[in-house]
Amino acid sequence: MKVRQLAQLWPAKQVSDGAGVKIRRSIGLQPQWRLDPFLMLDCFGSDEAADYIAGFPPHPHRGFETVTYMLDGHMLHEDHLGNQGHLKSGGVQWMTAGRGIIHSEMPQQKSGLIRGFQLWLNLPAAEKMQDPAYLDLDPAQIPLAVIPQGLIKVIAGTLQSPADAKSPILPETTGPIRAASTQPLYLDLQLHSPADLTLAVPAGHNALIYPYEGEAWLGTHRVPLHHAGVLSDGDSVQLRTEGPARIIVLAGKPLQEPVVQYGPFVMNSVAEIEQAIQDYQQGRLTEGAAKVLQI
Repeated sequence: MKVRQLAQLWPAKQVSDGAGVKIRRSIGLQPQWRLDPFLMLDCFGSDEAADYIAGFPPHPHRGFETVTYMLDGHMLHEDHLGNQGHLKSGGVQWMTAGRGIIHSEMPQQKSGLIRGFQLWLNLPAAEKMQDPAYLDLDPAQIPLAVIPQGLIKVIAGTLQSPADAKSPILPETTGPIRAASTQPLYLDLQLHSPADLTLAVPAGHNALIYPYEGEAWLGTHRVPLHHAGVLSDGDSVQLRTEGPARIIVLAGKPLQEPVVQYGPFVMNSVAEIEQAIQDYQQGRLTEGAAKVLQI
């Protein structure tokens, strides 16, 4: 067992996006803060309506996937083809933008807490121009692994202990998302008491942890609240908490391809970005149907 160490610490910074929604951005805040295949990680959360009420009006995407995980609140997704999806507390939408989509994400409440994450996950060159698709997951469709210190929500990939790990052994649990090219692992650790956990993470995959309540420790290194702790290579993660905490764990297979981004378009070359802009301006970005997937 080769235990991953803390390699870099990237603090989330407050920015605004959409029509002025306040968010905390870590991965993707700067181009050098991408972690292949992850392009961006935003954490949004406020009980002040002014911070979120304007939402994310219609905007385009091409060339990657968006993963929206709602912790609290209610957002409505709509696209140019008339598809709708209600994102409520505990639910997830996994959207493959593919060759092009124009969509909006708007709050369905005028007060109260809205909180969650949006992750941008790159697509390989061979898959960037596929038809767009959606998978909307209700909370009941996302498995939970119960442990003495709380529970672990498994959105993508498989939760398991390394083969040679000492007790306690985690209950092997597989999430509903299986993206073959990037093989993502997406976990939400919801811990109500101090914990010392060892998680299996495939060697060669890039990985990070992100505490959004409390903090975590990797050996003697602390990962503070709202910081992305980027990990070295290895086949396992040993993390410790000294009290209640909630922590996102992400890992994915790097694509090792050029990344050229212009706002909501992520391609492999400048020429492809120019084509995406031209297609959008001329109404060709959204040719083709969007698939609404089921599990």
